[in-house]
Formats: sequence, C-alpha cells, structure tokens
Amino acid sequence: MTRLIGEQDYTTVAQDLLTRAAKQGATAADVMVADGETLSVQVRMGAVDRLTKAREKRLGLRVFFGQRSASASTSDFSRDSLERFVAETCALAQAVVEDPVSGLPEPGQYAADFPDLNIHDPTKLQTDQQIDLALRAERAAFAADPRITNSEGAECDSSSGRIILANSHGFLGHYANSSFSLSVSPIASDAGGMQRDYWYGVDRAFAKLESPEAIGREATRRTVRKLGARKVPTCCAPVIFEAEVAGGLLGHLCGALSGYALYKGASFLIGQLGKQIAPDFVTIYDDGRMPGGLGTRPFDGEGLPTRKQAVVERGRLMSYLLDTYSGKKLGLPSTGNASRSIGESPSAGPTNFYMVPGTTRPEDILASVKQGLYVTDLIGFGINMVTGDYSRGASGFWIENGELAYPVEEITIAGNLTQMYANIEMIGTDLVFRGRIASPTVKLAEMTIAGN
Repeated sequence: MTRLIGEQDYTTVAQDLLTRAAKQGATAADVMVADGETLSVQVRMGAVDRLTKAREKRLGLRVFFGQRSASASTSDFSRDSLERFVAETCALAQAVVEDPVSGLPEPGQYAADFPDLNIHDPTKLQTDQQIDLALRAERAAFAADPRITNSEGAECDSSSGRIILANSHGFLGHYANSSFSLSVSPIASDAGGMQRDYWYGVDRAFAKLESPEAIGREATRRTVRKLGARKVPTCCAPVIFEAEVAGGLLGHLCGALSGYALYKGASFLIGQLGKQIAPDFVTIYDDGRMPGGLGTRPFDGEGLPTRKQAVVERGRLMSYLLDTYSGKKLGLPSTGNASRSIGESPSAGPTNFYMVPGTTRPEDILASVKQGLYVTDLIGFGINMVTGDYSRGASGFWIENGELAYPVEEITIAGNLTQMYANIEMIGTDLVFRGRIASPTVKLAEMTIAGN
C-alpha cells in the first residue's frame, strides 16, 4: 500500500533539501512544495466530451551562492533523485553571473501569523456529481430560450491543494486552498445569424457556487441579447464598461504597476508614485487577506505577509506591486506581492485587486448616457504598456437616451490608458468577485469608437 505523504513529511523533505544545499556550499536557499488534485468535466449537447483527473506533487528549489542563484523543480521525491537534484541545482547556480540584488528577504520580514482565511473547502466532488452539474447547466441554457440551438459545452472543475514554503532563514509556512467552477457557453441563432456568449461561477467554497440553473439561464440571457448585432458609425462618445470587462482595465493597471515592468522601463506609470492618476472618487485596493478570496493567501511567494493596501487612494497612486527583487531594483521595500510557480523565481503580481464600488446603480449610469457604447466583450491585445496606447476590438450595445437600443459588434475602441483612468466619470455599486481582479461597472467620459 502506498503511504500518502503528509504535511509533516513535506516539511521534513523541504528542510532536508535546505540542509543538503548548505552542505553543497549554498549560502541561502528556499524550497516550495505543492501537491493537489484536480477534476475537470466538460459536456456538450448532453454527452460527456472530456474528463480529466489528475493528482500531482512538485517541488521547487532555489539556491544562492553569494549573489549567484538558480531555480529548478522536480516531481521525483525519491531520496537518490533529490540528492542529484540538489547537486545539479547548486551547479547551475555557480555557473551563472552574479546579480547584485539577488537574495532572500532579510530575516524579520517573514509572515508570523497564519490566520484561517477561508480559502479551503474540504468538499470532494465525485465525477458523477460534476457531470450532473455540467449537464444541468447546459440543459438550463437550452430551456431558457428556443433560440439556443447549439452549445460549445458546459464545464465543471474542482481542485484542492497545499503549499509549503521553507527557507534557510528559518521561515516555514503552509496553507491549503480549493476552488470550484461551473460555466456554460450556449449558441443562439435566428434569421440574422448566430451569436455565442457564456456565463460562469467560481468560488473557494462549493456551497457558495451559483446553481447550475442560474448559470445556464444567465448564459442564455447574455447570448440571445446579442442577436441582430450591427456596426455603428465611427465617433467619439461615452463608454460604459460592464463590470465583467471593467476588470480588464484593472488588469492593465496591474501590469503597469508590476515592479518588473517599472524597472525595465516598460510601464506608462514610471515616475507616477504619489501622483494623481484618476479622479478623487477612485480607490483601488490589493487585499491578500480577504476572507475566501480567489487571490487570498497568508504569505506571498517569498514568505512575506500579505496585507490589504491602497494602491490608488482617492485617485492618487500610492503603491506599486513589488517582490523583494523588483523592490531592490527600484530602491523600495517589497509590498508582499511575490508570485511564484514551482521551480521559478518569484515575480510580482496582484492578490485580490479591486476598485471600491461607487454609489450609483448600474442602471442609473446607463440612464446618464444620451448616446454611447455599453461594452460587454473585448477582443485582442492592442495595448502598448510603454505608452499606454489602447486599441481593442469590442462588442456590446449602443445606448440611446439612457437605454440599450441594439447590439453592436465589429467595432474598435481606442484611447490611452493614462487618459482613460483620468476620464473615469462614474463607478457602479455592482462589485462581484469572479476572479482575483474585480471591478464594478465603470463609465468613461469619452473614447474613440471605430465602426463603419
């Protein structure tokens, strides 16, 4: 019988590797161990189309020889293999050039508290349960409107896992997490053509996931409303970003705030710390300890404590997103935003990154526009992060006298992110987290809309 490796065993493995690395001459090292299991089910037109089940464990080692360092990973936890793994990683580190800012965070900076952040639900879904959930979502989508004539399928995923991080400065931390998601993508058709859209739910806790029927009905509502879409004449007009796509504006902000983009000169926000970049009613947080958040964790990829911090406060840029390395490059302390894959060096990224909701209901934002665009989908990646120039394909609805008049497609919206953040005119009340980055509905005063 195969003995399951427990948390204590992984801790022993990690500490053993740190000892072996020190014996090889490493001046510092850290080890990250991750294990987990995933189950993914996709159905299409009432039949199971794909089923994937996996359980895996991986270990990543980063070693330092003074200011030389290297990282590597393995999934072979046998004693002989780990012996070779440590020796090979140490040899790699000694072969690279010195980097004067490399190294672990200083002792005394590491997370000392590990509160229960409600990011792990022990619920274990069986394969039949996930198939049933996906089938119910797809059936609900078909039942909601006779114009749903086809489907790209429904998918139900579940995962759970553990992370253990240890380093030669004495830090040892671990946490468990889970996620459950359900989505469906129906296709609608009428005499004017076909349209596709989707809807989904995702949460750390299975009990908080929307019902398959609710997800199916919403997917259909979003799909059939796009039937009869057309182009609009090229113009400049107010643009409202539906909450689902408004998160993309924050995603671009995250990229520009990354310490790596900043020290490489690849961000339009270089030199903007402390300056006004948006109206004073705009506040944006990064909160690594939001209970149940999809980006929540007690410590970052280097073992530093996560926290809630105002990135933009009343329109003023208050913080970048930094790990230790990018912080040193910029002469700033880490913000606890180290993100890391097994066997890779840390980089900087958001945890739960969101715009604080405003006081105006989405329907009142819509009513404020005489003629303009309501964006529900964005296509392509026409963004220059150095200059902030922004140009993306879009679809959604044309607004006439405060109401959605007709669906539109095959148009492009263009601007510059610096101006777009400055031109935020209204923020909705409808903040819902379906990912690590979330935003309420956002209205921009004006953008260029390219159509006919």
